Order: sequence, then structure tokens, then C-alpha cells
Amino acid sequence: MTTATLNATRPFGEQLRDWRQRRRLSQMALALDADISTRHLSFMETGRATPSRTMVLRLAEQLEIPLRERNDMLIAAGHAPAFAERRLDDPALSAARRAIELVLKGHEPYPALAIDRHWTMVAANAAVPPLLDGVAPFLLAGPVNVLRLSLHPDGLAPRILNLAEWRAHLLDRLRRQIDMSADPVLIDLLAELKALPAPVHVASPSMAHDPYGGLVVPMRLATARGCLSLFTTTTVFGTPLDITLAELAVEAFFPADAATAEALASMAQRP
Repeated sequence: MTTATLNATRPFGEQLRDWRQRRRLSQMALALDADISTRHLSFMETGRATPSRTMVLRLAEQLEIPLRERNDMLIAAGHAPAFAERRLDDPALSAARRAIELVLKGHEPYPALAIDRHWTMVAANAAVPPLLDGVAPFLLAGPVNVLRLSLHPDGLAPRILNLAEWRAHLLDRLRRQIDMSADPVLIDLLAELKALPAPVHVASPSMAHDPYGGLVVPMRLATARGCLSLFTTTTVFGTPLDITLAELAVEAFFPADAATAEALASMAQRP
């Protein structure tokens, strides 16, 4: 039985209460946000009232519940799902694929990749493979998990000069994603990554003169071209109505210093 099936078989009221508590909202606060009475909300949580389709979607919107889980709540309340889920290679998503390809290609010579909600890489531009020299083949076989690739001792970890800092940054992002989604796959991934060898924290020399004032955490990667210092930004689709698109993100790496920018431009010119 899949996670989605398990969620959908849980009573609607139980799911609603779990999401409300996860968002640290009282019944009164959520009722005010959704413009309903606290009594009505309480009845829905205890199963004494059955919500309409519109009510389920209104509450899910107020709680910022991911689209996949909104479908689960609709099914549990006796309604049909509202959001489609297609494979990325579905003809209906051809425009989205072209948009992703344009973003990735347009970011060269800097690295960029597209990931799903479990941090599985679904696409990457030509600047990514040169950074993966020395990575164990098993980490690149089949679906590539970007976090595992970064923090595994057979992956990029031995070449990340500020590994303690970068590891803390990635795990913090993953924890925040779990807080938002309650995704059991991500919970298992966090446990796996935390079990990997943890580096001793060493202050990064590059942070002594941080031009970004602590707003970003650059990854300092040792390469044949010297140390590359890179920070990332995340781009998501604005208001997708498809689960696949809602769960996609583009991780774009930018040079944190002039030397890195020059090195990446030089690497792109190699045949």
C-alpha cells in the first residue's frame, strides 16, 4: 500500500487535526483564517460534520498543505481528487519541460539541476557533470538523490572543504521541508543522512570576508581547477495545478567569487 493510499484511508478529521497542529495553529486561529466557526471546525475534526469539497480545499489552502496531500484529504472526505499527477514526459507537460530546459540551459556556464520533492535529480545542465569527478558509480546509478550525492563519503563530501557547514545547511533545509510536508520518505532520508559520518566543524576561511553578509551558505568544492565557491537559489512553479509540477524545483548554483566564475567559464569552453 502506498503512502498516498495510507493517508487517504485515514479519517479526514484526523488528517485535518494533524495538519493544524503541525502548523501550530489553535482551532480558533484556523477557524478565523478560514472564516468558519470554531464549533464547525471542531465537528469536522471529530468526524461529527462532513466537509464539502469547497471546505476541504479552503482549509487546505489556509494550512498550506501540498497538493498531493490535498488530494488525500478530498478522498478521505468522500470527494474526487482535484489535482492531476502526470509523468514529466507526459505530452501535456511538454511546455513545462521546455521551460525547465530553457532555465537549465540559460544558466550555463553555471551548474543547475531540477529535482523532485524527494531531492531526486530529474534533469541537469552541462555544467553539472564536470563537478562529479570521483563520485562512486553507485551514487550515479538509477535515480540520483542530490542530498545523498552531496553528503555521502563516496560522493562529493570528501571534496567539500566546508563540509560541516554545508551539511548543517542541507539538513536544516530538509528538516524545514519535512515540517511543511510531513513526507515519510523525507523523514527516512533525513535519518539516513544523519547516520553518515559527520565532519568535525572547521571554520571556513572563505567566511572571514563573506561578501553576502551571512545571507547564503556557499559550498566550497575542491576541483582540478581549484576551489569553487558556489551558493544556490531555488526556483519553483508559481501556481501549478499539477502535482508533478508543484513538486519540482530548480536548484541553480551561482559563483560566490570572481575566481569561481572564471573557472566555470573556462570549464565550459573545454571540448
